Amino acid sequence: QVQLVESGGGSVETGGSLRLSCAASGFTFSSYHMKWYRQAPGKQREWVAVITSGNSSTYADSVKGRFTISRDNAKNMVYLQMNSLKPEDTAVYYCHTFIMANYWGQGTQVTVSS
Repeated sequence: QVQLVESGGGSVETGGSLRLSCAASGFTFSSYHMKWYRQAPGKQREWVAVITSGNSSTYADSVKGRFTISRDNAKNMVYLQMNSLKPEDTAVYYCHTFIMANYWGQGTQVTVSS
């Protein structure tokens, strides 16, 4: 079955960096687009970035120029490099893919202190 497992979250100060990882299994990873979403306390889940099966990437305006999404098809991994972090980036970050249904990981907490 499809499984997505995030890791790499933590607490950093403003301006710091974190690298999130998502380990995927149960499907042909290289064939599918992969996305990162985040959900801050009291807010709706929002899309952060996508990397296509063809390795093209797109970002939400709020993270453009600071975050970089990448994938390693040999390892079935997708990453989110987050630089110049701001307190408003504080959220639970989720890995996502769609294969006839939505699949989500369990999430990883990112906390940015001012």
